[in-house]
Amino acid sequence: MSNLVKILRYLKPYRRKATIALVALTVSILTDLAVPRLIQAIVDNGIARGDMRSVLTTMGIMLAVSVLGAVVSIVNTRYSVDVALGFGTDVRAATFRNIQSFSFSNLDDHRTGALMTNLTSDVNRVQGTVQMGLRIMTRAPLMMLGSIVLMLATSPRLAVWVVALLVVTGAMIVVLSTKAQPIFLRVQAKLDRLNTVLQENLAGMRLVKAFVRSSEENRRFGVVNDDLMEQNKRVQRLFAVVMPTMTVIINLGMVLVILIGGRQAIGGTMTTGQLMAFINYLMFTMFPLLMMGMLLVMLSQAEASAGRINGVLDTRSTIVDRPGAVDLSEVRGRVAFDHVTFSYDSACGEPVLQDVSFTAEPGQTVALLGETGSGKTTLVHLVPRFYDVCGGSVTVDGIDVRDVTLASLRRQMGIALQEAVLFTGTLRDNIRYGRPDATQEEVEVAARAAQAEEFILSTPKAYDTMVEERGANLSGGQKQRIAIARALLLKPSILILDDSTSAVDVDTEARIQEALLRLHSQCTVFIVAQRISTVLAADKILVLDKGRIAAEGTHQELMQTSSIYREIYESQLGGGTTNG
Repeated sequence: MSNLVKILRYLKPYRRKATIALVALTVSILTDLAVPRLIQAIVDNGIARGDMRSVLTTMGIMLAVSVLGAVVSIVNTRYSVDVALGFGTDVRAATFRNIQSFSFSNLDDHRTGALMTNLTSDVNRVQGTVQMGLRIMTRAPLMMLGSIVLMLATSPRLAVWVVALLVVTGAMIVVLSTKAQPIFLRVQAKLDRLNTVLQENLAGMRLVKAFVRSSEENRRFGVVNDDLMEQNKRVQRLFAVVMPTMTVIINLGMVLVILIGGRQAIGGTMTTGQLMAFINYLMFTMFPLLMMGMLLVMLSQAEASAGRINGVLDTRSTIVDRPGAVDLSEVRGRVAFDHVTFSYDSACGEPVLQDVSFTAEPGQTVALLGETGSGKTTLVHLVPRFYDVCGGSVTVDGIDVRDVTLASLRRQMGIALQEAVLFTGTLRDNIRYGRPDATQEEVEVAARAAQAEEFILSTPKAYDTMVEERGANLSGGQKQRIAIARALLLKPSILILDDSTSAVDVDTEARIQEALLRLHSQCTVFIVAQRISTVLAADKILVLDKGRIAAEGTHQELMQTSSIYREIYESQLGGGTTNG
């Protein structure tokens, strides 16, 4: 249970409430254990002797004890729920915060479906176990221990037989919990897969309908759904065996007590009241034992979930501030790559970029062109240090990006990634996502520069128009323009546009390019593009081929010197013109 113990550190802020819950639980157990003794007193001292006054007095005490037990049970429930919910909230928040710190490579290693399961099912399972721990899970062993002590005090000879039965049952429970944990790990893994397929399907529902693939998606979901069902069946089969077996053991214990205790009562070595008290204590022992069997199964589930949560909590970002990192300020925008080599492999195996060297001067527009997989997006991801280079260096104004704090580096940059991601909220909120304090005028200036204002004003609520989940009520081009406006609003020293106009028409793209030219003196611009029309006016064009810079220059220069660039130009625009 090492994983569960480790995650219980999040209980620290709730120690006082947990203590109150446990004290209340202890008092509740004592009141329950007192009842059989009071019944014994009623039978032996009252009924057997015909003393009605003794019966009524003891009944009054029993009623008072029951009321006290009810009150402390309510206190225990209230505080245990508060502790468990607070604990679950803190674990979920800590897990989410750690995910937010992940680098791009960390995110590459963790599937979205698995992370969703961590934050929902896994946390709920551990939270439920904590709540049970402050109630039933603690109550069961304490009740059982107290009952055994009182059984020994009532009839030592009879108690020996019961304890032997308990040892056998306890051994069975331990074996069960050992077998259960690997099964629960597989259940959570199947749930991960189900969430992944579900998330992919919901995100791509329009594509599914466009390609008439609903039947295939139903089949794919059916496979993972059936896998989850089969794994859950294995869990239920364990319960199917455990519950009847435990019931048989309880009944066996009861028969044993009545047989041996009945003989003692008939022989006069045990009173009727003692026998009744012993039977009650046997029930207090056996039912907690049955409960502990179920609770150990819950613990196995919680241990599996806690291990998965700890796996996320223990993951440290591969991109962190170096010791002594300084803040980057007053950036001019000179970006230099010096013999850069990069691989997505943590061991820097198969390189994606090889020996890349170039310089982007302040205010320049640098365009990256090349076939899919040539390394264009990877290259621009190294500037804000989404990944670290394997060899060489990337510098901003002569300072290695690894020697400055991540926050100060990225504050200097505006980025529109390949996929235009929007959040639920208004169009205004999405544009000022990076600068929540931006004025309406600044939002409108950015929207105009990104050629987004026209379609925004055509909506009934203009900038107050709500964006639906994943921007479902906007076209691809509209989402891209909002993403560009969001980047421009930051007034960055370095602007990175990663194929961010691929979904807009040529005329709109041309107007966006004109707006970017007006920013020429304000920031250095990197443009990743598939269309050659996007890069014609760039100050410098880098042609990438298999992770290397195959050619570098202006449009006119490359038309003269680069066969790759000329081939791209002629395939897209034709005419073979050399001056653009």
